[in-house]
Amino acid sequence: MKNTAGQEKTDYGNWVSKRLIYLPGLLAVVFLALTILSYYFLIIAVPFLLSAAYFSYAYYQFSPVGGDIQAKIREFVLDRLEWDSRGTAMDIGCGNGALVVRLANKYPDAVVTGIDYWQGKWGYSQASCEKNAGIEGVAGRVKFQKASAASLPFADGAFDAAISNFVFHEVQDERNKRDVVREALRTVKKGGYFVFQDLFPVKRLYGDLDSLLEEIRSWGIGDVRYVNTSNAGFIPVVLKLPFMVGSIGIIYGKK
Repeated sequence: MKNTAGQEKTDYGNWVSKRLIYLPGLLAVVFLALTILSYYFLIIAVPFLLSAAYFSYAYYQFSPVGGDIQAKIREFVLDRLEWDSRGTAMDIGCGNGALVVRLANKYPDAVVTGIDYWQGKWGYSQASCEKNAGIEGVAGRVKFQKASAASLPFADGAFDAAISNFVFHEVQDERNKRDVVREALRTVKKGGYFVFQDLFPVKRLYGDLDSLLEEIRSWGIGDVRYVNTSNAGFIPVVLKLPFMVGSIGIIYGKK
């Protein structure tokens, strides 16, 4: 994709799949067409119309041409990283490389690694990461590799900082999501910094939040704090539903 000046634009994707818009939209059209047979189909069509309208709005709000909420959430994550930018950082579940590129731009002395499993569900890829890094002019200070967050291919304490944005709940090869957090922290050196955002308030995934924080401290983590992202004023109220971004928060601190 290119902008109006002919320059290539980065593409970091959208958290709302277009299928969530097109499928209910198509079904709504079908049932509206069937109203020529019976007005009963109008009742069926309305929920699909509302669904298509809601996800269209969400897609627009998340996109750079709309509310750019995804970028604002990424900045909300990075604002909690109390790192001096010296050394190496890792983004766990980097998608199309948005946080990796932003880290490299914000910290010009840092070397940043992005890892992801890059399944087809979201349309992300290593090639897209590398392309975006090239467009942003940081390709020489970033690298990407395929790996699972459940078993990171790095030594204990390999990184000075680690971040992750809304990824851990998606890890399929580890049912215990607390163990995903522990694996991420394993790769942070003593005295290093971490910021992880996920569905931490959701008990079916992480159990009691206070208990989770206490367990993290029991792993030898010197400083761990929590902030509820869904309370952020830049997120529209209608996006604060549980199935959107109404149940996300950040665990951050210093190892």
